Amino acid sequence: MGNTKTEKLKTVNEKTMIVAIDIGKTIHYGYFRGPDGHDVKPFPFYNTQKSFKEFLEKVIRFKQQRSLEEVVVGFESTGPYAEPLMNFLAKKSVRLVQVNPMHTKRLKEMTGNSPNKTDSKDPRVIADVISLGHALTVIVPEGAAAELRRLTQARERACKSRTATMNQLHHLIFVVFPEFMQVIKKITSRSALYLLKNYPFPKDVVDLGLKPLQDILRKVSKGKFGQTQAARLFEAAESSIGIAEGKRGLLLEIKYLVSGIERESEFIDQIEKQMSHYLKQIPYSQSILSIKGIGEVTVAGLIGEVGDFRQFKTIPEIMKLAGLDLYEISSGKHKGQRHISKRGRAHLRKLLFFVTINTIRTNGIMHNKYLEMVNRGEPKVKAIVAISRKLLRIVFSLACNNTTYVENYDQLNTIKEAA
Repeated sequence: MGNTKTEKLKTVNEKTMIVAIDIGKTIHYGYFRGPDGHDVKPFPFYNTQKSFKEFLEKVIRFKQQRSLEEVVVGFESTGPYAEPLMNFLAKKSVRLVQVNPMHTKRLKEMTGNSPNKTDSKDPRVIADVISLGHALTVIVPEGAAAELRRLTQARERACKSRTATMNQLHHLIFVVFPEFMQVIKKITSRSALYLLKNYPFPKDVVDLGLKPLQDILRKVSKGKFGQTQAARLFEAAESSIGIAEGKRGLLLEIKYLVSGIERESEFIDQIEKQMSHYLKQIPYSQSILSIKGIGEVTVAGLIGEVGDFRQFKTIPEIMKLAGLDLYEISSGKHKGQRHISKRGRAHLRKLLFFVTINTIRTNGIMHNKYLEMVNRGEPKVKAIVAISRKLLRIVFSLACNNTTYVENYDQLNTIKEAA
């Protein structure tokens, strides 16, 4: 979904026309509702330019016939199927909003006391959710922010694909040369990939000889792979318990998997170079990069997920987008614990989690804050979530004010006030 701003929908009045759309892969279902309760029965339209124009013409006619001033178009937070329509409507005189599928599901069961799902029922329920004010405004990212979103998504998919390939390769190595990973821990290193492509079996390593092995590894690793480590690998190969049967089939698959890892790694490098390029076009990116422990890829990912931090008016809006907004379930004398909703963008939370891990390490900017919370009795996970929320506030503030991060800013202000 391409939202960069989430603001609670507050103004649905007597001059507002609600347009609800049930998004499909090839066929969408539209529904109109006026403030007087008059509506148009849900109707299908297609994922084509011609059908989009016909749909918009119907919207305009309905609006003009009832002398309405504003058109609010809403749909559920779906996958990529809504994007063509969303981009088409973003350039028109309509207000785009999205509703949480959980809200529509619950309201749907209340409507007719049934969880029944139909193409005619769904748009009406979406319209009901919008009428109640439970919709969030959508603004489509543009320019460099849009590029960073696509690059972030592409990098995430490439990383998942590479991890899956690495897992497959691990399984094969355990069969043919179990001791390999005890000596070379990182399977994506140059040395590991070179050996697996050219000398994947213990016998290949033994036949090569210790001195040639040391020379090759020193050259491939550019001096990082020492003679002692090469000797350990050679000894492991001599006494390996790896199997040698089915060698040709195993060799074919190992080479295929190694090539896949190299290809994915090269693609990820290209993506990160593009991220760096577009990041320079974001005015406030350097402000976020001034935070110790956060790098270009992470900043590019944060901006890609959010779109434009400056489009947000308040920190609760961006907390909700990240799914880091808090809730609790209390009843009577029972006081429930507070949890994050996790109803926002999962990858945004993931990025903030890794930033938090970097900043709570020894000498990290949040290390003392983290220790303070843990020593106070807070569970470690809860402390990490709290610091993630704090870091998001800092990022939001730096982006909006285009300023540089000052470590221990709160403490410095306290000292100045005391003086």
